[in-house]
Order: sequence, then structure tokens, then C-alpha cells
Amino acid sequence: MATEEGDLLHVVTDDDIGPGRRRIGHLLVWGSFGLLIAVFAVLTLAQTGRIGLEFGNWRPALYAALFWGICLGVAQVVLYGEQGKRTLFILPATLFVIAMVVFPLVFALGIAFSNWNLSSLEGRSFNGFDNVVQMWNDPFYWNALKNMVWYTLAIIVEYVIALGLALILASEIKARKFFRVAFLLPLMLSPVAVSWMIGKSMLEGRFGPIARLARWLGWDRPAFFSDPEIARTMIMIMDAWTFIPFMMIMLLAGLQAIPRDVQEAARVDGASGWRGFWEVTFPLMLPVSITAILIRIIFKLKLADIIINVTSGGPGGATDSVTSFIFREYRDRSNVGYGTLLAIVYLVLIVISITIFMKLVDRWMNPRY
Repeated sequence: MATEEGDLLHVVTDDDIGPGRRRIGHLLVWGSFGLLIAVFAVLTLAQTGRIGLEFGNWRPALYAALFWGICLGVAQVVLYGEQGKRTLFILPATLFVIAMVVFPLVFALGIAFSNWNLSSLEGRSFNGFDNVVQMWNDPFYWNALKNMVWYTLAIIVEYVIALGLALILASEIKARKFFRVAFLLPLMLSPVAVSWMIGKSMLEGRFGPIARLARWLGWDRPAFFSDPEIARTMIMIMDAWTFIPFMMIMLLAGLQAIPRDVQEAARVDGASGWRGFWEVTFPLMLPVSITAILIRIIFKLKLADIIINVTSGGPGGATDSVTSFIFREYRDRSNVGYGTLLAIVYLVLIVISITIFMKLVDRWMNPRY
């Protein structure tokens, strides 16, 4: 009996909420939400010049949102009693996500369908689907998307190199600890530092040591960033040199997690060397490999800093990624409306691509695990 009473201390029963109290709770939620929508509507109409009111900023919307959040918290207790108090623990985090993710995304949608150039004195104005038409006819944007396909496909080569390094470092070699630290050094460097150290210094066409070596080998005028294909390849190499250690350390952790009994049993059964790797080690490494590749894809889709510092997208946009192109649209052309539309379209493409990738991986992995 004592045990049952002790267990009841952790049980929260439903309170007896009367109809009058429920009406007050619903009034708090929907009344404050209606006020928030009304404030947003008035501010939007004022910004577009539809009404004669003038507001210097969107601060009234902030106050209305804070008021709605407070009313929503109070309404949880009014409507659900003790259960509502539990909800209060996660409500601030939920509202924070809405404020930091959902609201900026909704606000960005409004900017994406407007003409807003910071160098213009006219300010922001709604322009419908003009930005969509401009994007559809923009060859530089489509070229940046094509480059992202090539940059992403390069992850296959990066994975092969990273897996090879992980296999070497997992084996019994001399100075294994030293090589593990040495191979991780590129990951400790900022991509900006890599772009200046390698792209601007070592690959400099006149005095760079790699350019001098190329001249010594017979290349009369080495120019690593003048030819589109060579420049794109150099960007891939610098980015790969920076992030291959990241994949390597994840794969190395996966290799070390494989039980030695499994590998020894495979050797006893005759699966040694390449056969043992392909039939035992590689299948066991698939979950870690997929995770490493997925995280690397996410990093690759954000590739911008090396491109911006080394080539600024040149020559002629040949090395542009979508992120660097959007950055230059903001910085060089001050085109906030068009740049925001490109960013939203890119976000949608990323979500669709990652979802398809995960679905295919899940379908491929299910028969094996």
C-alpha cells in the first residue's frame, strides 16, 4: 500500500476545468493571437503605403508577439491545470524556435517577392514574381547549381581517400599516433586560412612555390585560377584537403568499434585481405560511412569561404557555389530581395535532396540491417 501511494506522488491527474474557465483560456489564446495578426497586418499595410499610418520600425510586432507568448503560457495553466504546468517547461523552447527559425523564414518569404536594393533610395517594394523570372533567366545561378553538383560528387573521391587513410591508421604501423595528429592538422585550420595559405600564397602564379615547381617541370605560365576547369579542380582540392580529416576520424572511430572477434573469425574462414574488407569490414562500416557522407554533404552545400577568398567566383563564375553566388549578390550588388529568393529556393532544393538521399539510403540499408 505504501508503494502504491508513493507511485501516486508522480501521477498528475486531470483537473476539473469548468466551462467558464475554458472560455477564459480560449479567449486568452485566440484573443492575443488575433491581436498579433492585426498588428502584423497594420504594419504590413503601413510599410506598403496602403494606409496613412507611419511606423518607424517593427517594434509593435515584437511587443504583440511577447504578449501572445505570455498569454499562451497563462492559458496552458487555465485550460489544463497541472498538465499545463508541465507544458510550460517546453513552451519557452518552442517559442524560441518559432522566433529564431519560423518567423525569419516567413519574413524572408516577404522579402523574396519584393524589389529591395540597398543602393536604391526608394526602399523595398512588392514586385510579385519578377525575382522568380530573373532567377529562371539567370545563367550564373544555374551555373552555380551545376558547380554544386560537381562539388558534391567530389565527396565520393574524398570518402575513398578518407577510408584509405582510416584503414592505414587503424593498422599496426610505426608512429601511428603521430600520423593521426598530423592528418588532423588541416581540420584545425579555418577555411579562410587555408584559402590564403594555399590559394593566395602557394598557388600564386608568379612567386608561389607550387607555381615555381610547375615551371621547373615544364609548364611555362602556370595559372591555376585562369582556366575554369583547373580553377574548379583547385577549389575541390583545397576544400577536400580541409575536410577529408573529418571523414577520416569518423571512419577511424567506426573501424576501431568493430569487434576483433569478428575480424579474427573472418580470417579463420578464409576472408582475409580484400575479401575480408569487402565482405566483413565494409558492410559493418556502412552506418558510419553513411553518417560521415551525410555530414560532409551538409558542409559541402555551405561551401563559400574558400571560393570568396581565392577566386570570388571567377573566372566568369566558373567556380561559384550557390552560397558564394548569393553572398556576392548581397555584398556586391546589394540586391536583398533577389538574394533572399535564391537562398529560399536553395533551401528547398537542399531539403528535397537530403530527404531523397535519406529515403534511398534507408531503402538500401533495410535488407542489410
